[in-house]
Amino acid sequence: MDWKPDRKAKKAIYKQLAEYIEKGIADGTFPHDKPLPSERYLASALNLNRSTVVHAYDELESMGLIERTRGSGTTISKDIWGITKKRIPSWNRYIEAGSFLPSQPVTQKIRKEAVEHKIINLASGELSEELFPKKILSEITSTRSFIGSLGYDHPQGNEILRTTIAKHVKKRRGIETNPSSILITSGAQQALHLIVQCLLKPGDAIAIEDPSYNYNLPIFKSVGIQIHYLPVDKDGINPEDLELLYKKHRIKMIFLNPYFQNPTGSLLNKKKKEAILDISSKLGIPVVEDDPYSLTAFSGDKISTLKSMDRNGNVLYISSLSKIVASGLRIGWIIGPTSVIERLSDAKQQIDFGHSSYTQWVANDFLESENFQIHIKSLIKELEKRRDKIIESLDTYLKNQVEYSIPQGGIHIWCKILKNYNETQLLEESIKRGVIYVPGSTLGSKDGFVRFTFAKEDEDSIDEGIKRFAEVLNSI
Repeated sequence: MDWKPDRKAKKAIYKQLAEYIEKGIADGTFPHDKPLPSERYLASALNLNRSTVVHAYDELESMGLIERTRGSGTTISKDIWGITKKRIPSWNRYIEAGSFLPSQPVTQKIRKEAVEHKIINLASGELSEELFPKKILSEITSTRSFIGSLGYDHPQGNEILRTTIAKHVKKRRGIETNPSSILITSGAQQALHLIVQCLLKPGDAIAIEDPSYNYNLPIFKSVGIQIHYLPVDKDGINPEDLELLYKKHRIKMIFLNPYFQNPTGSLLNKKKKEAILDISSKLGIPVVEDDPYSLTAFSGDKISTLKSMDRNGNVLYISSLSKIVASGLRIGWIIGPTSVIERLSDAKQQIDFGHSSYTQWVANDFLESENFQIHIKSLIKELEKRRDKIIESLDTYLKNQVEYSIPQGGIHIWCKILKNYNETQLLEESIKRGVIYVPGSTLGSKDGFVRFTFAKEDEDSIDEGIKRFAEVLNSI
């Protein structure tokens, strides 16, 4: 047998073997009237574990290409090209060949555990059910008549909602804009995808924070973008690092989460904001400002956004109702130059023909009402209580074992573990103990960190979750 597996390739060896045999069946290398090589023979000839060969044959059997009979060995399916047994597509090959990359395995596991099992969830970046304004939203849907259209709406989103958002961002975030400069999106996530897919091309270099939520988004790598990192301290990134990155890599776009950043909770100060805008203007680099949390400042102070300070149209501003109202509404928006918004709007139309008119109506009525500010004040109060509880629990169960900065808003706390540990083992054992969190490696290049989110669970569950985490950490 001339074929040998490529042991340096990223593709699993059993998959390489399965594909080789599949190709050999098609081109006659393996005749239809003779048995295929035995598992033992292949393992010996190719210097493989027998389990690797078994796995390859399992895959070929699931595709309907081979038949295995105890005592008779493995043969090519007699009806492989017939009508009684139809071939199954090689779905794994299609899955691997797709241009849109999957999430990291750890990220997939965290999501699966959080959804499928009863577990204390210190990982999910959404509000708990009791923090949703369900009563107010229920009143909107039950006491007011739906005034929208059930047909396709304006490509940029409902004009009434865009007008309301323009008023909202002016009042609460200091941003001067108009409805023609706003695009309604399915949350901030879709906004990011549209920007990356429409405004960047393969090979372009971008800058993101390190650590950052954007670090684990496959969208950047899926389109072939080069990612470079800006270290984050308690006051956000350092503008000097941005200039150095530009000189070295000719950065085309900057992605920032400046307020109560995910995951560090850091807050970009005014001096740094001014410096970033100066650099953006000097070099002509767009800044994508992702702002899910600026309204959650525990002090109640109004935070000046980069977009509110932008005098040259260099900032694309993204926000949503997901982190402050309800993630299920799927209402987000992008604010930017009209020409950019029209380009992104065209792409969104190709994807989904526009946003749901029903949820836009609900979001508009809620944003317009006095209940919105009542809800925000209540939300800030509850989040601050949960923030205080997680700090108390960290100090109680992990004293002298972790370091952290106290976030002044948002929903995340970023902890450095002060002992050596195996990240995979810690996560696996924590899941077994019924608590889940986000390992630092999924959010950046730093070792020895974890992110706890305190918006999904109540205070008692937060305390129990940190207690369980501490027990696991001390046992490994």
